[in-house]
Amino acid sequence: MLSGSCLCGKIQYEIEGEPRWMYQCFCGKCRAASGASFATNIIVDADKFEIIQGKEELSAFESSPQKFRYFCSGCGSPIYSHGEKTKQIVSVRCGTLKHDPGMRPSYHAFVASKAAWVDIHDDKPQFPDWPVR
Repeated sequence: MLSGSCLCGKIQYEIEGEPRWMYQCFCGKCRAASGASFATNIIVDADKFEIIQGKEELSAFESSPQKFRYFCSGCGSPIYSHGEKTKQIVSVRCGTLKHDPGMRPSYHAFVASKAAWVDIHDDKPQFPDWPVR
């Protein structure tokens, strides 16, 4: 079981079983939401992701039509995103994990909109936008 929390610790979550995959997202929305050059995320089945503490501390922002980014209303830590088009999965921010998930990023998404100062130096697949999986 994987677990994680926000910076202030008010929000705690658990993930049952193995995540589907890990990826790095270079889209402008992930960059703005994280304050970093990219976001590293794991994809998890929605029914295996559970907020176990602090649900009342979660705030949501609709970053795209019917897609919400959830974050701690106290410290601002981004926790996960979830959308209507992909309601069977959630995208969890790896920076909030407490332990090594046992996997590494398998690809880079939205490289067409990556920041100009970022260079990718590995041989993982790069997709201009969202890959078809």
